[in-house]
Amino acid sequence: MDTEKSSSNIVRVEGVRKVYHDNGVPVDALRGINLTVSPGDFSVIAGPSGSGKTTLLNIVGTLDKPTEGKVFLDGEDIASKTRRQLADIRLRKIGFVFQAYNLNPVLSALENVEFTMMLRGVEAAERKRKGLALLEELGIGELAHKRPNEMSGGQQQRVAIARAISNDPRLVLADEPTANLDSETAVRLLELMERLNHHDGITFVFSSHDPQVIGRAHRLLILKDGQIATDKIVQ
Repeated sequence: MDTEKSSSNIVRVEGVRKVYHDNGVPVDALRGINLTVSPGDFSVIAGPSGSGKTTLLNIVGTLDKPTEGKVFLDGEDIASKTRRQLADIRLRKIGFVFQAYNLNPVLSALENVEFTMMLRGVEAAERKRKGLALLEELGIGELAHKRPNEMSGGQQQRVAIARAISNDPRLVLADEPTANLDSETAVRLLELMERLNHHDGITFVFSSHDPQVIGRAHRLLILKDGQIATDKIVQ
């Protein structure tokens, strides 16, 4: 594929197939996925449980490798990278928001946000300044020194978002980000993500079956049996 052509998209997925084995029996989680994600997209990948949503997100985010096919991020073929190179790409270009938050339980909110910046070699004073600013922007500055077990689910998810955007990623991948939240908290978080998309130009790709998330999508992709059944612009 032409690298110049792919570089106009943040993500380009070509013919991706993912096969798992269940007690020795091959199971197709993804079957021939073709997909592009453009800068500024606010996209939702929807579909029933087992349709391949999380698998696709993990492959785009370099957490998993396809059995067949190619994945390009900013024009680079990430499927051919080494584990160390993939870790560097995740650190520099991708932010993750997981359903289970994945915060380090022994670190404070601020320390969780600072962690990825520390991996990039950002100086301590700048890490602290930026981490506190992000927590303030997300309305949880007063929780900077609290640990995850001292926060509500919505507060932990805000910390996870602050951590995800702390390295100024090109792309944020959010796997069922509202699954463990009440409706009011979910709405506030979605409004926050929309604001980050509009004001800061961060590209978001969600996997979700939550109608609240789907209703805010600018682009909706529906997976069925490991294939894209629908791909449409909705607003």
